[in-house]
Amino acid sequence: MAFNFKTMRTNFASLFAYLLASQAFIGLSMAAGECGRTPIQSAATSLSPCLAAAGNARVKVPPACCTKVAALLKTAPRCLCAVLLSPLAKQSGINPGIAITIPKRCSIQNRQAGKKCGSYTVP
Repeated sequence: MAFNFKTMRTNFASLFAYLLASQAFIGLSMAAGECGRTPIQSAATSLSPCLAAAGNARVKVPPACCTKVAALLKTAPRCLCAVLLSPLAKQSGINPGIAITIPKRCSIQNRQAGKKCGSYTVP
């Protein structure tokens, strides 16, 4: 049986890529980001009652959405911005310029009016 350097290199490169990717995943899952220890995907999913209102300014914001947004702003105020600017939000058809108005449309008092969220300003 001959020793094959090409196969060994390929296997080593695959193993190295796997280890690197798993370390990156572990680091991301352990990090406390804008949403604390809650993964941004979970925070975004919790805001699913807001989908229609986040894409159309004329849609009435459902009470369930207002409740979720108010809770998120109370526990992790920067999380809402992170969710609105995330690739997941873009894939879901959310318009950040409209979605950023939801706290005002819900009459949430602690909405950080005047703060920047990307290129948007919280009304």
